[in-house]
Amino acid sequence: MDASTSLETHSQDRHQHEGDHEHHELGWWRKYIFSTDHKVIGIQYGLCGLVFLFFGFSLMMLMRWQLAYPGQALPVLGKWLPYFFGANTMPDGKMTPEFYNSLGAMHGTIMIFLGVVPVAFEAFGNFVVPLQIGAPDMTFPKVNAASFWAFGVGGVIMLTSFFVPGGAAKSGWTSYVPLAAIADKGEAYHPIFNGQSLWLIGFIFLITSSLLGAVNFITTIIQLRAKGLTWMRLPFFVWAQFVTAFLLLLAFPPLEAAIVMQIMDRTAATSFFLPTGLVVNGAAVHISGGGSPLLWQHLFWFLGHPEVYVLILPAFGIVAEILANNSRKPLWGYKSLVFSVLVIGFLSFVVWAHHMWLTGMGSTVSAFFQTTTLLISIPSVIILSAFFISLWGGSIRFNVPMLFATAFLPMFGIGGLTGIPLAFNSADLYLHDTYYIIAHFHYIVAPGTIFGLFAGIYYWYPKATGRIMNEFWGKVHFWPSLICMNVIFLPMFLQGMLGMHRRWYDGGQGWTVSGEHIWGLTGFQWNSPISWAAWIMGLAQIPFIINFFWSIRHGKKVNDNPWEATTLEWTAPSPPPHGNFVITPIAYRGPYEYSLPGRERDFTMQNEPVEATERTRRKTPEPVLVG
Repeated sequence: MDASTSLETHSQDRHQHEGDHEHHELGWWRKYIFSTDHKVIGIQYGLCGLVFLFFGFSLMMLMRWQLAYPGQALPVLGKWLPYFFGANTMPDGKMTPEFYNSLGAMHGTIMIFLGVVPVAFEAFGNFVVPLQIGAPDMTFPKVNAASFWAFGVGGVIMLTSFFVPGGAAKSGWTSYVPLAAIADKGEAYHPIFNGQSLWLIGFIFLITSSLLGAVNFITTIIQLRAKGLTWMRLPFFVWAQFVTAFLLLLAFPPLEAAIVMQIMDRTAATSFFLPTGLVVNGAAVHISGGGSPLLWQHLFWFLGHPEVYVLILPAFGIVAEILANNSRKPLWGYKSLVFSVLVIGFLSFVVWAHHMWLTGMGSTVSAFFQTTTLLISIPSVIILSAFFISLWGGSIRFNVPMLFATAFLPMFGIGGLTGIPLAFNSADLYLHDTYYIIAHFHYIVAPGTIFGLFAGIYYWYPKATGRIMNEFWGKVHFWPSLICMNVIFLPMFLQGMLGMHRRWYDGGQGWTVSGEHIWGLTGFQWNSPISWAAWIMGLAQIPFIINFFWSIRHGKKVNDNPWEATTLEWTAPSPPPHGNFVITPIAYRGPYEYSLPGRERDFTMQNEPVEATERTRRKTPEPVLVG
């Protein structure tokens, strides 16, 4: 039975069931909370992920106060925060070093694994992919629901860790051993209810969630494509999600195994990662020994580097859809884009040790990882170049999704280019763990990936709600965000090149290297304008939040295809019903048929049959002799 037959049977069975049991309408809890509908699950992921993103961003804003004004009491909020996070976190409104370390570890964890990944992969993937391939739902709807609830449980456990004795995890978002294996082991130590152990347990649920989602995405894209939707007719967004699913499926299991081993090291006196002769506070640790701290780094970064592409590939896919739609022309080099994303998927598994130059690996191994790191930049440059060329000669519409999509291009370019020096271990020996690393990574993930996510929210919002978000307030959200992003992260390159360490609790005020002047300020003094830009950017998200929820009921109503796009999701009603399509779609052409010659409209949808005139190759005009 092919995909189209399956879809038709599914649709017929559904309508017959609804006709026989109209009085068995799903209740509110079953329809919106414990749903198995891919669209509802996608929205659940999106809302939860955005909440976690804002919470993780808020943790960073607290850190920025300590960096800009170390040792000073936080105005207004400072006296209230101890009631939430414990008396030892901010006594008299002043941040303790332990609380600062917790904020740093949880900021990175929450932003990546509870924010960007759920929104980029799970939310957009769940809502958009089945619609773009003409499927009625995901292949395994109940597995899809289990994926979301595993994510929910993991998120709750992570948040709970703030309120146990000793507070949340303090060993960084990378959780390096032996520090992480002995953390929080004070007099009141509980083997489970401590920050680091809860971090590890919560991570197991988050990994399980991603693995269930990855299996579902791969199966759905392979099995449930609409009739006529061949591999080279897939929208680039689907290709990006397909490769992302494979990255998660192959890279997360080693980390999950490593997390179980670290839990054993903390609770069962094993020593998978603990070396012989470990001394803590002047006393020898009673363990069997023989473990390797570097083994944890290998297992973590085997996931950690593919994870960077888990963040960026969905953003690539979103930007591709929006650029083609708003330049009113096909994507340039579609096949080169597809092969580039496949090459990125492969190479991302053989570059992980460039995060480990300081571990003293041999010159042969270093040469291998330097080479593969430089090679992986090639397909990334191809994708970025194809996006820029796609704009050339286009009839560009600068609506809000397009503003975010076009801003993504130079921001990701800065992030990528500044990563090239880090590919060489000689340069990385100096720049490693400085603010240069933070600037490089955040240019890829913050103004890069997150701008891509905002573009996608504004773009597919009409499909999810039937209404469009306010254009004016979207621009009020965009411009301060773009300016503040650059004011935050650009000076960090300067701080990093001065040698300022990324984890200094006092912001580097007492260190000689941070006292040197660059662009009129010392490295430490740059913390003040950076922090103010971060707080202003936090305020700049308020128009987005209000616009998002206000538009659900009061936004301008639009038709099923307000952007005049070409892919199959725009043939479904807005919002799509259960089963998605009124008529089972059939794909007759590629995904980006814009501005075809001889057409009344400048867009031709994938489900429009190919006309006879299109099959006739136009004759080359005969040369005219000019005498």
